[in-house]
Amino acid sequence: MHQPDCIFCKIVKGELPCAKVFETDHVLAFLDIAPVAPGHALVIPKAHHVNLFDLPEEAAVRLFAALSPVGAAIMAATGAAGLNVQINNNAAAGQVVFHAHAHLIPRHEGDGLRLWSGHPYADNAAMQAMAAAVRQALAPSR
Repeated sequence: MHQPDCIFCKIVKGELPCAKVFETDHVLAFLDIAPVAPGHALVIPKAHHVNLFDLPEEAAVRLFAALSPVGAAIMAATGAAGLNVQINNNAAAGQVVFHAHAHLIPRHEGDGLRLWSGHPYADNAAMQAMAAAVRQALAPSR
């Protein structure tokens, strides 16, 4: 299923061009038009799903299965020493196109790209309370 106003659905349907690097019946990978680094690619399910939480299990398996060969190819083509895999879910997390996708960003030593800094819990009790809250939120879905 496609959404007529979704840029990624238009790319899947061939209505908009892309620099395709990988394709199966269910997954498409293409270079990002505003890359963090040359070789930065997006891997998307061909069917429209808003984000990771909207993906049916079968679509998620297909998407994640494509990350390894595409990521390895990007590293080989760019000579990258590493690769970040990033999935932004919802606007607060930086999602701009609301069609599930993973970013594959090749990394080189000293490239200047910085990751976020961590902030430790106040103490073990605070960390355990958060773990309990997450377990509780998971309970209905089991």
